[in-house]
Amino acid sequence: MTVLRQPQYATRAILAAVLSLLLVPTATMPAPAGKRLIEFGWDEPDPRFMRTHLAQLQASPFDGCVYHVNYRTALGDSGNFTWELWGRRRFTAAELADADSNLRATDFGRFRDNFLRVNVTPGDLDWFEDHAAVMSNLELAARLARTGGGPGILLDVEMYRGALWDYREQVKRHPRTWAAMCAQVRKRGAQAIRALERGYPGLTVFTTWAYSLSLDETVGGRVPLEQTRHGLLPAFLDGMLSAASPRVVLVEGHAGSYPYREAWRFAAKADSMLHNVPRLTRDPARYARHLSLAFGLWLDHDSPHRSWNEADPSQNWFTPAGLDSAVRAAIGHADRYVWIYNEQPRWWTAAGGPARLPVAYDSVLRRVPR
Repeated sequence: MTVLRQPQYATRAILAAVLSLLLVPTATMPAPAGKRLIEFGWDEPDPRFMRTHLAQLQASPFDGCVYHVNYRTALGDSGNFTWELWGRRRFTAAELADADSNLRATDFGRFRDNFLRVNVTPGDLDWFEDHAAVMSNLELAARLARTGGGPGILLDVEMYRGALWDYREQVKRHPRTWAAMCAQVRKRGAQAIRALERGYPGLTVFTTWAYSLSLDETVGGRVPLEQTRHGLLPAFLDGMLSAASPRVVLVEGHAGSYPYREAWRFAAKADSMLHNVPRLTRDPARYARHLSLAFGLWLDHDSPHRSWNEADPSQNWFTPAGLDSAVRAAIGHADRYVWIYNEQPRWWTAAGGPARLPVAYDSVLRRVPR
C-alpha cells in the first residue's frame, strides 16, 4: 500500500489523525521548509576539521553532516568523547573546550543541519547502576550541539561494545524480570531526554534506528521482544517520549533502508511506521506527535563484502542512476531528513576535495529536488 505523504512532518500529522480516538491534541511544532540531505560516514569530521575545511563542507551537496567531538584532559590525555560518554566517566566542559571554541567560531552558513554523534558506548553499565555520569555527559553533548547551531544530536543505538538493549545478555549478570527491566530502562530513557534538554531545550534526537529495528526483529510481532537483540530499545524510547517537551523531535533514521533501491520499499516502510510500529509503544499518541520519519542509504552498500568500483560505477550496488531514483523515493516518503552513509568514498578530506568518489554521485545529489 502506497502512503500519500505531505511535504512537512507528514508522518506525525497522519499518525495523529489515525490516533485521534485517543483525544490527545498534537503538539504545536513549526513546520520546517524543505527536505534535508545529511552525510554520515567514515569521513566523519570533528569541530576543528569543520572549521578548517568549512569551504569543502559548504561546497558539498549536503545540508549538514554527523560529527564527533574529541576531548583533552589537563594532563594532556585525549580521546573521542563520542565513543566514551556512555559509561562511568564524567567528562567536564574544560575537557571539551577545543570543540566548544571551534563550534563557536564557525559560521556554518547553509551547511547547518549538523548533528553531534552520541554513541551508547562503552555501554558497560547495568541499567540498575548509577547513571549520573552518563546523564551529565549527555547534557554536555547537547550543550555542544546547541553551541554549533545544529538541530541536535545523532543517537547511534548500535551496540558496538556493551549489550545494552539485549535483555538476554543483561539478565546474565543481574537477573530481573522482563517487566522490571523494561520499567528501569524507561526510567533511564526519561532521565536521558531530561539531561539532553537541560543542555538543549526542544532539540532534535536523530536516531540511527528507533522502533523500526525492534519491529523488524520481532518479525512483525511474531517473536517476543525479550527474545530479540534490541528488545529493550522501545522501552528506552518510550521513556524519552514520556518526558520530552512538546518541541522535541524524534527522528526515526531507519538504517534498515540502507540497501533500498525500489520506490515501493520506501512506501511500504512508511506505511509500516504508521500502522505497525505504534503497537510497540506504550503511548502511541506521543509517538505520533514527536516522530519524524527519515531514511538512510549506504552509498557503497555492504562494502566489507562488495567492491566499490570508482572506474565503472555501473558495477556498484547504487549506480548513479540507481542512487538518483532511490534518493528521490526516500525524499518523497521522508518527513525531513534523508542521510547518506559511506565508507570507502569520501566527500571531503584533509587534503582537500573528495576521494574515491566518482563525480556522477555528487551530481545526482545536487539535482534531486528537495
